[in-house]
Amino acid sequence: MSHLFHTQRYSTARHLAVGDARSKHGKLRNPHIIFAWVTERGRRLLLAMSPSAVDDAPKARGAAISVKPNIGVFTNPKHDLWISEAEPSADAVKSGADLKPGEVTIAVRSTGICGSDVHFWHAGCIGPMIVEGDHILGHESAGEVIAVHPTVTSLQVGDRVAIEPNIICNACEPCLTGRYNGCEKVEFLSTPPVPGLLRRYVNHPAVWCHKIGNMSWENGALLEPLSVALAGMQRAKVQLGDPVLVCGAGPIGLVSMLCCAAAGACPLVITDISESRLAFAKEICPRVITHQIQIGKSAEETAKGIVDSFGGIEPAVTIECTGVESSISAAIWATKFGGKVFVIGVGKNEINIPFMRASVREVDIQLQYRYSNTWPRAIRLIESGVLDLSKFVTHRFTLEEAVKAFETSADPKSGAIKVMIQSLD
Repeated sequence: MSHLFHTQRYSTARHLAVGDARSKHGKLRNPHIIFAWVTERGRRLLLAMSPSAVDDAPKARGAAISVKPNIGVFTNPKHDLWISEAEPSADAVKSGADLKPGEVTIAVRSTGICGSDVHFWHAGCIGPMIVEGDHILGHESAGEVIAVHPTVTSLQVGDRVAIEPNIICNACEPCLTGRYNGCEKVEFLSTPPVPGLLRRYVNHPAVWCHKIGNMSWENGALLEPLSVALAGMQRAKVQLGDPVLVCGAGPIGLVSMLCCAAAGACPLVITDISESRLAFAKEICPRVITHQIQIGKSAEETAKGIVDSFGGIEPAVTIECTGVESSISAAIWATKFGGKVFVIGVGKNEINIPFMRASVREVDIQLQYRYSNTWPRAIRLIESGVLDLSKFVTHRFTLEEAVKAFETSADPKSGAIKVMIQSLD
């Protein structure tokens, strides 16, 4: 069995509840689902297995879980954006009919809007990933477990989790060697045709649900972009005292900047075309040096200005978070002999780069595709206070206001860093 699959013991309360839900012959009355109510003291007891078992189950003192109609945020090839009914249906959530072995049902509480979500809406594709029908967006989410398939032992109702939005085959070479982001059959939620997490309820394999304890829902949702940055940090191998350049002050660039600062990078410079985003970078990381990119300058000219911002030092590592051709080119021009340009950003299918500059300077160019094995580390960084992402969320909307949320995220004039969609009731 893969090392990815772990189990934990049931709590005593859970054993008792499951025992109460069994017939005198020891068989589960309903093998599909276990629901719970939360008492005033926060103790979670499993009370019912099916409508027929509800009458026999003891009544909790807390308020019963209320299942609302499931809705999701959709786009399509025509670039429409709307809210509509989504799967699993409310009836399926109540009965557990759609839960598969190994899955849990999650009430999604917070979901961040990623630039890729906006891009799928506006452009209809990212490279070969094309929106070909009605498609649910969203992959940065945290929520509460409200139902558990009996085969699941690692989670119980009431657990607060962050959702790692991939499902892998666990059989191909990338999976078996621990780099499951390269899974040949991966289903990455929100990447067409796999529906995303911008829903009120979602079923997901328990193995990809990470417990977050008392962490806020928003911080739980921010673990996904943090995982992107951590994957870059691990492979870029930023070391204590390295001069590091971060290109782009969007959410991924800003998180990468904080990671580099925590790792001891110095000097640390971040670039962007937006003065307000650079001001935000300075606010959350006072020692960072900001450099505003001037549109119209050549990559070589831009690189000279960046090196000047370093005080004449060339960066040993550049973490490129825009995917923009001109930015990647400037990064190659700026990076020192024998240095590294690590590209996290996603751009066009084909771009031009200053090949000979990279060649004669032995600049290593590496690229990244998502992440693997980063979530436990990301959780520790937030829980310990090493990283503080609390200021990232600049705008909040309810699930019913999702269209307005996307419009805000897509508007450069809004000043949005991270727009969060919430479903807290």
